[in-house]
Amino acid sequence: MKWTPTLRLDIIDALDWDPSVDSAHIGVAVNKGVAVLSGHVSSYAEKLAANAIVKRVKGVSAIADELEVRYASSSAMSDEDIAARAVQVLDWDVLVPHKRVEVKVSKGWVTLGGEVDWDYQRRAAESDVRKLGGIVGITNMIKLKTRVLPADVSQRIEAALKRDAAVEATHVKVSVVDGKVRLDGKVHSYHERDAVERAVWAAPGVKAVEDHVVIG
Repeated sequence: MKWTPTLRLDIIDALDWDPSVDSAHIGVAVNKGVAVLSGHVSSYAEKLAANAIVKRVKGVSAIADELEVRYASSSAMSDEDIAARAVQVLDWDVLVPHKRVEVKVSKGWVTLGGEVDWDYQRRAAESDVRKLGGIVGITNMIKLKTRVLPADVSQRIEAALKRDAAVEATHVKVSVVDGKVRLDGKVHSYHERDAVERAVWAAPGVKAVEDHVVIG
């Protein structure tokens, strides 16, 4: 992975430029392409936004997220309140199967459980909850319902990657064993690697992804 001494400055500039985060309390260090984020932010949504911004910076190969979420005392919420709001937003989302996602909250940390049919439903549930105030983190333990794996799933995944404008599919190799997909190869950016994983999870029957794709 190629990186330059200016990568740290590029990351700082990207955080400063984006209005979705307040970069005043975010520290940045870089070690061989790994961006280390430290300091604190005012919400979990802002923490995720900072990570998303850094992922888009050319030259970043990985992120070590040490950001702390600090809410103002007036914004603090009880675990019961957070859980009740989480259940409510999940009930409102038509993409999330009704009453199939479980919510537990401990000291502001939300754990999602249950079982759904598709990965997009699992992602939708997490996306709904991450926007809530008062939370400091999320663990997504939602399982995917076991489905019959199509015999040509490797070809379907490869075709999906070729259709995705964000992916250079010729450099990614796909192999499937018992519902587990192994990815090998090379992509140009962190963002492209995420796009590859999203495309793979959209395939029917996939229950695990082992990502060995490198950025370079």
